[in-house]
Amino acid sequence: MGSINFPAEEERVLGTWTDIDAFHRQLELSKDDPPYVFYDGPPFATGTPHYGHLLASTIKDIVPRYWSMRGRHVERRFGWDTHGVPIEQIIDKQLQEELGVRGKAAVEKIGIKEYNRRCREVVLTYANEWRKVIGRVGRWIDFDLDYKTMDPSFMETVWWVFAQLHKKGLVYHGARVLPYSTALNTPLSKSEASEEYRDVQDPAVTVNFPLLPLEEQPESTRQTVQKVLATAQGKQVSFLAWTTTPWTLPSNVALCAHPEYEYLLVLDNETDNVYIMLEAGLKVLYKDPKKAKDKFRTLPLKLKGADMAGIRYKPLFTYFYDTFRDVGFKIILDTYVKLDEGVGMVHQSPAFGEDDYQINWRDGIISAERPPPNPLNAGGEYTDEVPEFEGQHVKAADKNIIKHLEGAGRLVRKSQITHRYPFCPRSKTPLIQRAVPSWFIKVEQSVPDLLANLEKTHWVPSMVKTGRFHQWLAAAKDWNVSRNRYWGTPLPLWVSEDMKEVVCVGSVAELKKLSGFEGEIKDLHRDSIDHITIPSQQGKGTLKRVEEVFDCWFESGSMPYASSHYPFDYPDYDASDSDSGLSRTEGPGKQFFTKYPGDFIAEGLDQTRGWFYTLSVLGTHLFNTFPYKNCVVNGIVLAEDGKKMSKSLKNFPDPMLVVDRYGADALRLYLIDSPVVRGEPLRFSEQGVKQIVSGVLLPLWNSYNFFAQQAALYKKNTGEEFVFEPDMQKGNENVMDRWILAATQSLLQYVNAEMEAYWLYTVVPRLLKMVDDVTNWYIRFNRNRLKGHAAKPTTNGEADEESSDTLHALNTLYEVLYTLVKALAPFIPFLSDNIFQRLAPHLPSSLTSDKDVRSVHFQRFPTVRQKLFDPVVERQVSRMQKVIEVGRVCRDRRTISLKTPLKTFVVLHQDEEWLDDVRTLQGYVTDELNVRDLVLTTDEARYGVEFAVQADVKNLGQKFKKDAAKIKAALPKLSKEQIQSFLTEGRLTVEGHELSAEDLRVKKEIKPSKETASMEVAVEGEVMCLLDAFAYPELAQEGLAREVLNRVQRLRKRVGLVPTDDVQVLYTVLSPTAPGSNGTAAGAAAAKTKGEKAANAEVSRLEQERVLEEMFEAQAATFAKAASRGVSKAEQGGGGQEGVVAEEETEVKDVRLLLKLMKV
Repeated sequence: MGSINFPAEEERVLGTWTDIDAFHRQLELSKDDPPYVFYDGPPFATGTPHYGHLLASTIKDIVPRYWSMRGRHVERRFGWDTHGVPIEQIIDKQLQEELGVRGKAAVEKIGIKEYNRRCREVVLTYANEWRKVIGRVGRWIDFDLDYKTMDPSFMETVWWVFAQLHKKGLVYHGARVLPYSTALNTPLSKSEASEEYRDVQDPAVTVNFPLLPLEEQPESTRQTVQKVLATAQGKQVSFLAWTTTPWTLPSNVALCAHPEYEYLLVLDNETDNVYIMLEAGLKVLYKDPKKAKDKFRTLPLKLKGADMAGIRYKPLFTYFYDTFRDVGFKIILDTYVKLDEGVGMVHQSPAFGEDDYQINWRDGIISAERPPPNPLNAGGEYTDEVPEFEGQHVKAADKNIIKHLEGAGRLVRKSQITHRYPFCPRSKTPLIQRAVPSWFIKVEQSVPDLLANLEKTHWVPSMVKTGRFHQWLAAAKDWNVSRNRYWGTPLPLWVSEDMKEVVCVGSVAELKKLSGFEGEIKDLHRDSIDHITIPSQQGKGTLKRVEEVFDCWFESGSMPYASSHYPFDYPDYDASDSDSGLSRTEGPGKQFFTKYPGDFIAEGLDQTRGWFYTLSVLGTHLFNTFPYKNCVVNGIVLAEDGKKMSKSLKNFPDPMLVVDRYGADALRLYLIDSPVVRGEPLRFSEQGVKQIVSGVLLPLWNSYNFFAQQAALYKKNTGEEFVFEPDMQKGNENVMDRWILAATQSLLQYVNAEMEAYWLYTVVPRLLKMVDDVTNWYIRFNRNRLKGHAAKPTTNGEADEESSDTLHALNTLYEVLYTLVKALAPFIPFLSDNIFQRLAPHLPSSLTSDKDVRSVHFQRFPTVRQKLFDPVVERQVSRMQKVIEVGRVCRDRRTISLKTPLKTFVVLHQDEEWLDDVRTLQGYVTDELNVRDLVLTTDEARYGVEFAVQADVKNLGQKFKKDAAKIKAALPKLSKEQIQSFLTEGRLTVEGHELSAEDLRVKKEIKPSKETASMEVAVEGEVMCLLDAFAYPELAQEGLAREVLNRVQRLRKRVGLVPTDDVQVLYTVLSPTAPGSNGTAAGAAAAKTKGEKAANAEVSRLEQERVLEEMFEAQAATFAKAASRGVSKAEQGGGGQEGVVAEEETEVKDVRLLLKLMKV
């Protein structure tokens, strides 16, 4: 029972949970309780769990466990994200090795059906590993009743969700700029496009864009244009733009300037033209501007970018003039324009640049009705929209476009540039950025609703809600939900060839009805439905499904509905009613909305742009609410060196090795009691986990272990099993019992309030403080009461006073431990259950009848017992603790052991109530600090207390600027009364300025003198303590005499002696160690060692005997009444029992004694 191997014990507890099917038993016990809804965000199973997963799993386990114990039914289903790029990348790698191709080319070779079969095969590669790891860290969640985004039922609900949005007019067809392989005729994911970069040479051209005449400029720009033209004095004025992709120039629709940059008018002496550009761009035109001053000069007018907004220019080409003449070919503004690249203007070709696309969409130049110019076919060759270059590949067309511009007088400079450029990892050809037709969900118009719904939710930490997530929602763009992939939920859109007729299908039944398909549809992946067509209702022939699949974030964002196949599997669903499922009070919604929105979700900080976002958008679009009420956001777990954890760098320990070494409880507590639960990063340290074991888990176990030993001793002494009595505390007057019980109630009240607010990071420190209070204060101060050596068999059913006191102490410790392990159960499920299972046999039948006490996790969270609250006692003990802690500091500074008795300990405080609180418990202070005299006083003058006021120079300087020096100079003149007032009130006026606690530091010190030379001083807040550190030899004897006298008086009391009864005290000093045999084969070999130990023990005993003899001789007067016939040493091992009325084996200051009372 003594030592414990936490990982081994956890494995044993896990075995018990498996044997009794604990998780499902807990669900069964709570099935009639009100529901508490937790949504689990689905991870990919293409890798093993890392610390980020374990952190999230710990949070996702603590909160449901807590609410289960609070009387709620918490269904916990694991979810799997089974679609998307991570899975396809695995298959692409396989196909590259097998066939030498991947992506679209590989799919065309093996077919979508085979491709998807392979994807399905690898989706859950590590599912068993996840089950093992997640279970080992103590998380209770149902892997058998899980949901997978590839399940047909899940996919059908995704269709239903999308169909509702389509009916509301929230879906439209647009474009998204993606990395594009012209060799493979397909877009690539951004991650795939970043796999291969090469150094290449590309043309770099600077092109002019002449300003239109004043009369063709918008009214709002004419004043600026007039200044420009006047400064140019009739010369041609042009904007300049620099680009390394000449092939995008035929699609130009605008120029972008930085609103804050200052632009120059530069007269080029060679062409006699005026160019508007940045000063930093002169090097593009003139290489070394300082040496080329004869080639140009700057004109006196300078323009801010913002001044040029809307100024129109002459297009380079006329291919798309008619479409954009009213909205384009003008200056627009954005801060993405760089100072150190080009000439300060960025030419805008929205179909071939992601930033270009977003900026031009924002400014209304392009829209769903007016898509950007995109005159390329699938192979990257110009179409007939650009007749001069038709059929030319974009990269090959560069030189011809440059030649055309040169002939048209629009080319200002041309050169070559070497830079890093992305290549297609499959075809090994250069990639381009290209707008790919995509399906979007409107989000921008719903931003006010999103922000309003955000306000109705509770976030921890709140700064994520008010900061990062609020900003992300406020700047939300329309959501591109389509992907040009194969393994995913297909978009349920059937369209005509001209894209004018679009049918959105919301269910399998609807697809069968619209298409007339009579076969069975068991799967909804592309290979199962792409062949199904729908007859046109507009005479457009046959509608075919679009090729795209859903962004997998749309799927995970649909999980509140899709994980339970809403609305299809709910009562009263009407397949003939397209609105079935939308009402909150009728049909499927009647049941669904009893559990929606969910109560709680939790994920990492990165999900503000992922799962949190998609949940919020879909919930708002569907039901105008976020699908969750409370959201806990954790930070990122980094390696100990502050870098990202990397398997290749091996800069972090394997999570399961840490669990095997220290246990899951230690890892859980380490993670949850860290900045990461406040949304901040955590540098993972294995040493931190180890410290949790030594600083928390071991003390908690030792507390239980101590109780178990004393309960066993109680049984040995009384012949009775200890049984907890809940009502015993009514008559308990012991101040430490009352304190620890009151502290327990305060803890429960605090934990409930904080957990209801989801502030896990405030709860754990308070729980750990309670463990410290139990182990290092209550048990330490009540060790003798709890040891029960005074307890004897009851007489006539009544216990004597000392037995009753022992029982009170045991009962108190039991109640505290019993309550504490239940409070800790959500946080450290293994050790709390381990201790609970050992405590449970001591419960009375009144608390166990009709209850399953096989696990702490089947119990209710402890309720606050209002009658045990005692704020006064809590306050008194808190102040006593502070005094003792400061006293320990004093001893530590002088390196004086607590075993060395000291004479005087002075406590100075200006609050009499504060001192009175300590006075009520001064016996504990003197005993713990081993001091004879405790002085509690407000008289600082008596001890020469002086105050030194120091300024926080930095703070004063920031707040009071030039007056700071004057304030600092005045501080030494402050009176003691002023300083005392500052200490009390926290503010003080100096030189007309009010100073606060952050501006000043008050240092208390003792004026040096002969009287204070031996004093060790320590200050903690408003309390100042002085310890006389001089070692007075006689104090040791006095302390020992008091302890022995206490034992003698207790013996007299036990046998009912009265003061007039004369007794003689006989004492025997026992050996400090009792040699024994270990009964093993190694025993004989260790005989010599045992002999040496026995000899050493005897030497120690004789020394202790000498000390006792000297003490009894010097302190004879102390024992005059209690041992009226004297104190004598008994012969060790000799003498009979004649005349002996009481005896006790006891320990006094590390001395083992046998005391006997002989009545004379």
